[in-house]
Amino acid sequence: MARGLLIIDVQNDFTEGGALGVAGGAAVAAGITRMLAGSGDRYDLVVASRDWHNADDDNGGHFAAAGAEPDFVTTWPVHCVAGTSGAEYHPALDAGRVDVHIRKGQGVPAYSIYEGTSDDGAGLSDVLDAADVRELDVVGIATDYCVRASALDALS
Repeated sequence: MARGLLIIDVQNDFTEGGALGVAGGAAVAAGITRMLAGSGDRYDLVVASRDWHNADDDNGGHFAAAGAEPDFVTTWPVHCVAGTSGAEYHPALDAGRVDVHIRKGQGVPAYSIYEGTSDDGAGLSDVLDAADVRELDVVGIATDYCVRASALDALS
């Protein structure tokens, strides 16, 4: 039985100065890197998610309509657009420690890492099963949305 770490959405747009910046986001990125440096051998598999939204549409209503104010519940300002610096991992996160990268929200609203796919198209459940991961730790940014949704999906 293996242990895994899920790193949720530690991206530039969710840290200070980003489109949906969270105070302390850069510190979270640095803290995860320190944790991995100090106890990285604790994890058999490290998986990180990124919001990865389309630039040319509203991503299934996830982005507020042009001229409309986002409600910050189901609609949001434009953020984490694929291929932009806002969608990249924060530089304080050592992405070299990540074994599998998951992209979520590609054209649809998605909060949980379980709603995304890896670079080769695999879902997270398949990735975890292939590595025999049965225990998970979850860290990241936006504990009230994406981290929470990911942790709840991991429990189920």
